[in-house]
Amino acid sequence: MSATSAPGAVSTAPSKKPGDTRPSAPKKARNPKRVLVYVLLSVGLLIMSAPFLWMALSAFKTPQDLTASPPVWLPTEWTLENFRELLEKLDLPLYFMNSVIVAVLVTISNLVFCSMLGYALAKLNFAGRNKIFGLVLGALMVPGNLMLLPLFVLMSKLQLIDSYAGLVLPFAAGAFGVFLMRQFMQSIPDELLEAARMDGAGEWYIFWRIVMPLVKPALATLSIFTFLGSWNNFVWPLIATNDPDKYTLPVALATFATDPNKAGGSNGMLMAGSLLVVLPVVVLFIALQRHFTQGIATAGMK
Repeated sequence: MSATSAPGAVSTAPSKKPGDTRPSAPKKARNPKRVLVYVLLSVGLLIMSAPFLWMALSAFKTPQDLTASPPVWLPTEWTLENFRELLEKLDLPLYFMNSVIVAVLVTISNLVFCSMLGYALAKLNFAGRNKIFGLVLGALMVPGNLMLLPLFVLMSKLQLIDSYAGLVLPFAAGAFGVFLMRQFMQSIPDELLEAARMDGAGEWYIFWRIVMPLVKPALATLSIFTFLGSWNNFVWPLIATNDPDKYTLPVALATFATDPNKAGGSNGMLMAGSLLVVLPVVVLFIALQRHFTQGIATAGMK
């Protein structure tokens, strides 16, 4: 035992076998290009997250901190007064529940219908399949705002204005979701599905019990995009609702901000409301981050 080793210590250095004359592997030098990439990504992350951090911190600031010059990032005195006043002047639970109902229904319907159509376009042979897929690609190129007037006329004819159905049905399925699910399902081996058919499994059984468990990353990706788009949707709920009781949270908050009798120019309350709008999406993304990353990395590889 050497003089520098403590009794009972276990050496972590790799030991050479007798007769092994190979030189020890040198330590990898840190790549300057990789360090530069990390620095640039960190700077970009800081720039993109700065508005969110400012909003989140401003929700807990006093009016003096909000109007301070020069601006202060951290509140000198943390307060929940902005949230309390917002709850007093705005029926936040009602509008929050409206947004939850609409976003959840839109997300579930997209997961079901987009998966069905994506499976049909990827794994079923039928007449006109390529033409239908061409229509899906064409729908991706149509600006969403161009469809607002036809959708409003259609919902008016169906007497669905000021209803949850009028807020959900126009977005129950989207071209992007169909494209995403179709591209992901193409990576499923055809031999697996043929083996299930040879064992007597029907298409419904194959779809629900074999295909859907294999496309969980794509479902997580689609759920995040769909929930985010529905939760932050402002124009259509503003057009399709006249009854304030059917307002979603973004519409209610925008209406509240423009009413001088309620908001009264209080930036603190607006920051608190904006934080409550963003928070559910952040929680959802953190919960599904692993599946989301996997879905983005593997969708459309085939």
